[in-house]
Amino acid sequence: MKYSELKRLLRKNGCTIDHEGGNHEIWYSPKTGNMFPVGRHDSEEVKPNTLASIKRQAGI
Repeated sequence: MKYSELKRLLRKNGCTIDHEGGNHEIWYSPKTGNMFPVGRHDSEEVKPNTLASIKRQAGI
């Protein structure tokens, strides 16, 4: 899955960008109450462990 696809999935599940850090966007999940970083490399593939971590923090 590419970062652009992941961001689309996050938005579909109610997550929003809270703010932008130096190298990452900081997202917020209303389901879990967590804030978590997501890289800005839209055309790159997300590494499997990173993808699993982001999905877990987002409550997906």
